[in-house]
Amino acid sequence: MAEAHQAVAFQFTVTPDGIDLQLSREVLKHIYLSGVTSWKKRAIRFKNGVLTGVYPASPSSWLIVVIAIMSTMYARIDPSMGMIDRIKTSLLVSEFMTVQTQTVLSAILFATGLWLSFIFLLRYILKALLSYHSWIFESHGKMSFSTKVWLVLVKLLSGRRPLLYSFQASLPHLPVPSIDDTIRRYLESVRPLLDDEQYKQMEIVANDFKKDPAPKFQKHLKLKSWWATNYVSDWWEEYIYLRGRDPIMVNSNFYTMDLLYVIPTHRQAARAGNVVHAMLQYRRKLERGELTPLSALGIVPMCSFQYERMFNTTRIPGIETDFVQHLKDRKHLVVYHRGRFFKVWLYYGGRHLWPSELELQFQRILDDKSEPQPGEIKLPSLTAGNRVPWARARLKYFTEGVNQASLEAIETAAFFLTLDDEAHGYDSENTRSLDLYAKSLLHGKCYDRWFDKSFTLIVYKNGKIGVNTEHSWADSPIIGHMWEYVLATDCFHLGYTAEGHCKGDINKSLATPTRLQWDIPKACQEIIEGSYMIAKGIANDVDFHGCLFNEFGKGLIKKCRTSPDAFIQLALQLAHYRDKGEFCLTYESSMTRMFREGRTETVRSCTCESTAFVRAMEDESTTNEQRLALFKKAADKHQNMYRLAMTGAGIDRHLFCLYIVSKVMGIDSPFLKQVLSEPWRLSTSQTPQQQLNLIDIQKFPKYVGAGGGFGPVSFPHTSYSTQRGLYDVAKKNIIWCIEMCLCGLKVQKTHYFPHTVHYCFSSMPCLFETCRFLQSSSV
Repeated sequence: MAEAHQAVAFQFTVTPDGIDLQLSREVLKHIYLSGVTSWKKRAIRFKNGVLTGVYPASPSSWLIVVIAIMSTMYARIDPSMGMIDRIKTSLLVSEFMTVQTQTVLSAILFATGLWLSFIFLLRYILKALLSYHSWIFESHGKMSFSTKVWLVLVKLLSGRRPLLYSFQASLPHLPVPSIDDTIRRYLESVRPLLDDEQYKQMEIVANDFKKDPAPKFQKHLKLKSWWATNYVSDWWEEYIYLRGRDPIMVNSNFYTMDLLYVIPTHRQAARAGNVVHAMLQYRRKLERGELTPLSALGIVPMCSFQYERMFNTTRIPGIETDFVQHLKDRKHLVVYHRGRFFKVWLYYGGRHLWPSELELQFQRILDDKSEPQPGEIKLPSLTAGNRVPWARARLKYFTEGVNQASLEAIETAAFFLTLDDEAHGYDSENTRSLDLYAKSLLHGKCYDRWFDKSFTLIVYKNGKIGVNTEHSWADSPIIGHMWEYVLATDCFHLGYTAEGHCKGDINKSLATPTRLQWDIPKACQEIIEGSYMIAKGIANDVDFHGCLFNEFGKGLIKKCRTSPDAFIQLALQLAHYRDKGEFCLTYESSMTRMFREGRTETVRSCTCESTAFVRAMEDESTTNEQRLALFKKAADKHQNMYRLAMTGAGIDRHLFCLYIVSKVMGIDSPFLKQVLSEPWRLSTSQTPQQQLNLIDIQKFPKYVGAGGGFGPVSFPHTSYSTQRGLYDVAKKNIIWCIEMCLCGLKVQKTHYFPHTVHYCFSSMPCLFETCRFLQSSSV
């Protein structure tokens, strides 16, 4: 009962002698410390707002400009060319000041204006420099003189010690490609998929569209690109993600795995304690903007916009469209265990709970023997089923009473945590271990993850962990960077005792986690069961196969003087052709974060060059020299398309936005309708890990991440997702789930550390054959 008494700041009773007021000094102390922490946060945010607001200049530069102007004034030199005198005569309070004071104030105002103008000039110059993209098209290891000069200028204007959001105002806007370029590249991309008659018909439709109504649509997109920060991203988030009425489990959400070979502790509560504390540390750095912005070449900054909604964010269901709710300063998380929900406070006395304190709280939940309330155990399946039933149920059953309070606790939590009652992870003696691990992270039991939260942290009973992430608020590299920080902090900074517990003292006076209460009527329970059955059907349609790939990695591919990404894409084309006997429209994602609020663009990996290489590999009469020439040509083509996509010259986002404009204007376009209805039969994606260099893989080769993946985008569909070379493939009915890690890590000059791969049965021989062919032909 001591915890309950400490939770009340004061008590009073009415007696014959008056009111007896009793204050709890301990609680008042915590209230005071919490207030101090809150004001410190505000002060830090204000300071960071000033620093990012004047970047690439610094606040101290204002003082330098003021001193310089004042010095010239005392030297009887007027650098303002009469502006200071004009300001002096315009001061509203001049009659209350001496002439000298008026002069000083006028000089300060002029200096401030000059300083702000200088900042805007620097930003404009930096934005112009960052719009230069020729460097990305230059051969690896070769750099032109103009690019060297450009790099020096960017480095000089980028300032020192930038904060996470320092470059946001200096990033260029995503350009709108020309209609002619987009149509030309589109026709080029579908040429290998169409026969002569079909291609001729497509040319006619495309050229008709180019004449009319494409120019009308293009004008509106140009106008939006001038007005909006990014002409694609808001429509992409709304129409691709939030307006989708199908389940987001498997179809949209993606997962990320733990370290492949290492489990720091097998104590579930201890692992959860360290990981949650590491996430809180990352959130604090994120809120303060203390993270270093990601950059290409170590110089060219990437947009950091997507980081803003990582924590305290929930996708709220709607009848026609969902919306993303992002909050600040939420100090609790919600834990799901064996069908019960618990609210856990993350702060004590104005500070984060220590890992040992979090372990205590999670262990209390694990030790709780209470049973789920009626309808509670499968309640999260509402977030796994169709969106409309969930939206209607939310409006009808969760807008008042205990249901409203409990749902609000979930939706306002920093994130969602599942203490899973299963054990998963890689087991060398169990060939199905990776398969079950990936499926569990992707969909679980369909009722033990809150799929609407920005991310759900899953901690298994054997200490293994993983994350399931909602896709609308950000793309996988964003959560991947947080995950790398968490894994490195967990293993190398926080650590565990010899018994596997979190380090530090245990504060047993902490209030126990609060059990969330529900009053779910029978009608709502039926809706929950319906959502569960839909989600269960989707989960049963997902199959996954994985194994370790130890033959070679990206080091060997680079040794063959080719791009690992192009190598993989060509190997996949060969694999798919051998499996299906035909080519198909292929999707590979590319990032556009060199532009403000940029997200992704599509690289159409099936090209005339790649199909020529595949046919050559299948033709026994073709020599290796001919195959090698075709391979290099196809790889160069793929790399060029990837670079075009990164620099804003992709075609699919442009076509998507033209289609949105056509629907808004009420003008039907047969061309756009056909383009947007074409199915992506093969979908690939790539998210490199170990990008932050927080773990020295040479010293700790076992501390490598297992990556992650996503489900098929549509059915029937084959989907390859790569995380640090890890490939996932899913296909309905014959569904293969593959993770190919061909991106081994360089350990010494001539040795390459291979990594995990989960592979498609038909693709593995092609990968071996392609690698042997390259070795014999070019090394």
